Amino acid sequence: MCQYSSDNGHATDWHLIHLGGFATRGVAAVTVEATAVVPEGRISPEDAGLWTDTQIEPLKHIVNFSHAQTTKIGIQLAHAGRKASTRAPWVQRQISKGGSSIATKEEGGWPDNVYAPSAIKFSPTYPEPKAMTDQQIHELEDAFLAAVERAKKAGFDFIEIHGAHGYLLHNFLSPLSNIRDDKWGGQALENRLRLTLQLVKRVREAWSGPLFVRLSATDWAEGLEKDENGHWKQWGIEQTIILVGKLKELGVDLIDVSSGGNWVEQQIPLGPGYQVPFAEAVKKAHPDIAIGAVGLIQEPVQANEIIKNKQADIVFLARQLLGNPHWALHAAKELGFKPKAANQYERAWL
Repeated sequence: MCQYSSDNGHATDWHLIHLGGFATRGVAAVTVEATAVVPEGRISPEDAGLWTDTQIEPLKHIVNFSHAQTTKIGIQLAHAGRKASTRAPWVQRQISKGGSSIATKEEGGWPDNVYAPSAIKFSPTYPEPKAMTDQQIHELEDAFLAAVERAKKAGFDFIEIHGAHGYLLHNFLSPLSNIRDDKWGGQALENRLRLTLQLVKRVREAWSGPLFVRLSATDWAEGLEKDENGHWKQWGIEQTIILVGKLKELGVDLIDVSSGGNWVEQQIPLGPGYQVPFAEAVKKAHPDIAIGAVGLIQEPVQANEIIKNKQADIVFLARQLLGNPHWALHAAKELGFKPKAANQYERAWL
C-alpha cells in the first residue's frame, strides 16, 4: 500500500507498486501522487489538489473504480515549498530549454506566492520564495488536516505525507534550505524536525488507516553530512535514521525511502537500484517498521531480490510503469504466480 513519486512528479500520474513484494505475495496498490493541500502548494499549474470539497467527488470515482478491481488506493498529500509555481516538465520542454522554470501568472502560476522555511531559491531559474511566518506554518498544518478529512470522504485506504524531493517538509529538514533562527530551523536538528513531527502527530491522530511518510535520505550535496565540529552541513542518512525513529514512535506505518531533489547541484550516481542502500540502512536501524525501496527498480527479478534479501519490505515503481502499464502482470508471470488483472481482462491471464 504505497506509491512512488518521482522528482517533479505530478498528481495526474498514477503509479502501481507491490505491497510486500513478490517474495511474500503481497497486495498491489496504487497511489495518487503529489496532491497539494493548498493551491499555492502545487508544483505546477497542471497539478491536482485536495484543498476544497469540490475535489472529493472526482477522486471518489477513481477510488471506487480501484476498489471494484480489489485494489487498494492511497493519496500522497504534499506542498511543493520553494519548488512551487514551476512549469511542468512537458511544458518546459515546449517553451525553452535551459531557460526559466517559473510558471508565470499568464501561465496560471503564482510566482509571488511561493513559500519556504527560508528565502533561499532552489536555483536561479526558480521562484524567489518567502520565508513562512509562524502563523503560516500553523495554517499549513491545518490545511493538511483538512485534506486528510477529505481523503476520508473520498474513501482512500492510506495516506502518505510527502517529506522528500526538495518540497516543503524537506526544505524544513535540510540545513541547506532552512537557515531560520527560531524554533523551526537552524543548526539544531530538533528545530528542523519540528514541523514534520508536529504535522505527522496531528495526522496520525486524525487518520486511523495506514500512514506513510516519504523521505529523501540524502541531499546528494558535495561533502559530508556533518563536519568535524559536529555541525550539520546537509541532510543525510544519519539524520534520516534519527527522524525515522521519532516517526515510528508517532505510529507511522511505513517509511518510503527516496533521495535528492533539494540541492540543484546534486551529484547522483544513477544506476539500477541506486537508492536501495538507503532503504537497507534505515531498515537495519529500524527493523520494526516497514520500509519501502525505490529508484530505477526495473526488472521483476531485481524487485524480488530486494524483498528476499530483506533490504526493504516494499518495492515502489513509477517510471517503469509509465513506460509499461502491464509491468506488474508480466512480472507476476515471470516470477511464477498467478497475477490479478483487471476484472474485464482476467480471461486473458487464466
